[in-house]
Amino acid sequence: MKTAAADTTPSPSTRSALATIATERDGLEILRAALTGPLGARFESAIARLSRIKGRVIVSGMGKSGHVGRKLTATLASTGTPAHFVHPAEASHGDLGMIQPEDAIIALSWSGETAELADLVRYSRRFNVLLVAITSNGDSALGREADVCLALPKATEACPNGLAPTTSTTMQLALGDAIAIALLEHRGFSAQDFRVFHPGGKLGAQLKTVATIMHTGDRLPIAPVGSLMRDAIALMSAKGFGTVILADEAGRLAGVITDGDLRRHLGAGLPDRRVEEIMTKTPTTIAPNDLLADALEIIQTRKHGALIVVENGKPVGLVHVLDLLREGAA
Repeated sequence: MKTAAADTTPSPSTRSALATIATERDGLEILRAALTGPLGARFESAIARLSRIKGRVIVSGMGKSGHVGRKLTATLASTGTPAHFVHPAEASHGDLGMIQPEDAIIALSWSGETAELADLVRYSRRFNVLLVAITSNGDSALGREADVCLALPKATEACPNGLAPTTSTTMQLALGDAIAIALLEHRGFSAQDFRVFHPGGKLGAQLKTVATIMHTGDRLPIAPVGSLMRDAIALMSAKGFGTVILADEAGRLAGVITDGDLRRHLGAGLPDRRVEEIMTKTPTTIAPNDLLADALEIIQTRKHGALIVVENGKPVGLVHVLDLLREGAA
């Protein structure tokens, strides 16, 4: 009896979602292409000037542009660029005092004619504060006054009425991310720096170094090359990691035996064999200063239960997948 084929036709809601994503994707492609032309030169100028300021980046915008601006502020701050959001309406009622001459302002307005930004723009001109505009209209009041105007190309909004900011805000978000990452790279902001601003949650755990959680000293299951397998098995059982690390006479890493190796070589004569007959001579290792995120990736991709931590050729620690789970990195 034949069964009816499943209907794979997208529902109206799914078709709407696909159309929205396609329209916004097209907007990002238009933005990417624009960055290979004059917009790219202006972007370079903005990054060069923003990277030289001694103060903070002040971000401002109204409505949806303001929401994008708050996200840009958070991204800048978390990637090493001190940043603060100033609401344009509040700026006119005292918050302009938050902005100092050594700061810079990034003002977002799709039209470039947002009335609430007027006082902030005049303030920047009066006190010679660097002003970077993100707008779609370079000839607007904001675009003309800015030291650097990042004029976004026109693109179709995903809203079927062409009214609700959708593609335009996606393009603003993308350009904001591009600014934050370019400044991050200019400053040489490292993963260790990143951890300072992200100490909590899973991301914070992954940004810790292997040295902070690895087992060391008497906890390490280390046996010398030449040992009998009966002794290696007893050591593996006593330490509980399912692994025995083998070292040569100089203390350098020589190999590893895992519980998987035991299963593959299981036989009546196994206890009396030498460890070098069973061991894997090129085990996967990691360094003490590597991140837990690196350890997690290796364990997940290579299906290992544990990693040997090596420094100057010698085993100095061990990290087990359960350690990553307990730390919250996995």
